[in-house]
Amino acid sequence: MGAGLTFEHITLGQRVLFGAGKAAEHLTGEIKRLGARNVMVISSARERPEAEKITAGINVTLSYDDVAPHVPVHKADTARNAAIRNGIDLLVSIGGGSATGLAKAIALTTGLPILAVPTTYAGSEATNVWGLTEASRKTTGVDDRVLPVTVIYDAELTLSLPRELSIASGLNALAHCIDSMWAHRTDPINQALAAEGIRALNNALPVIGKNLNDLSGREQALYGAYLSAVAFASAGSGMHHKICHVLGGRWNLPHAQTHAVVLPYVLAFNAPAAPAAIDRIAAAFGTENALEGLDTLQDTLGAPTALKDLGLAKESIAEAVRLILPTIPASNPRPVTEENLTALLVAAHAGMPG
Repeated sequence: MGAGLTFEHITLGQRVLFGAGKAAEHLTGEIKRLGARNVMVISSARERPEAEKITAGINVTLSYDDVAPHVPVHKADTARNAAIRNGIDLLVSIGGGSATGLAKAIALTTGLPILAVPTTYAGSEATNVWGLTEASRKTTGVDDRVLPVTVIYDAELTLSLPRELSIASGLNALAHCIDSMWAHRTDPINQALAAEGIRALNNALPVIGKNLNDLSGREQALYGAYLSAVAFASAGSGMHHKICHVLGGRWNLPHAQTHAVVLPYVLAFNAPAAPAAIDRIAAAFGTENALEGLDTLQDTLGAPTALKDLGLAKESIAEAVRLILPTIPASNPRPVTEENLTALLVAAHAGMPG
């Protein structure tokens, strides 16, 4: 017999309410339970009509829609000041990662509780990770104050998500699962959650791709996205996310689409050095080979495949390598060098197999 299992695992404390068509009801109940009097609702201008519908039954002190991807520092400061000025005691974020991210930025310094109502598969709502961008550099950190106290999942709210964004956002969730298999704090519990997340997303995304209004597909995708985020919050950020954070922060590339493009290249890169993780990923896809499972899914979905199509210039690759290299965790299964990282990004830029 071997030495057995030895690991340390932390589960984040959070209430999750899941149910299609129940967002308004769950929100009203939670505000009552938390005893909140001055609520700030954060949503993008695009999500505003949906947010107004969900919050119709509650008193909203402040509606706030100045949100942006990667949470620019100046927008975070303005939103914090607005929360303080209005005596806010609860933040309600309704939307994707940008809305959740702004709520987290406010909570980081004020300690205000967040109630998150996600409308995409971003997963930020289930993590204690925050991110801010200043002068094209994205800074991330971990702080339990930014973990939403409650998450309300309602698959009906994802029905308005366009096909391209549904696919890219779902692949972003898949990236959380795959990175969780070898991130620096990975353990058997978050690997189990990640594997189930891959299985759920692999089943759900082709269904949504064919029929955007398939509610059971949307529910499975939300379920998978939640699992992916819980696994990611525990395992930590791996090589894939470090690459995407730099590309997104420095060149303002679209967040979810960047994840979709980069993922197969990182999977192929780490595969030879992580056989156990690769076997689990393959099993979750239901294929002989992990990369084949991911490629088949991406082909089925018509997912984006090249960084050049997202606006990254080939001339920027050298700078990207310089910025990414110091951020790669030492625990990555395969050593990352300037040479092999350049090769990975050149392949991902062109959209050719690495």
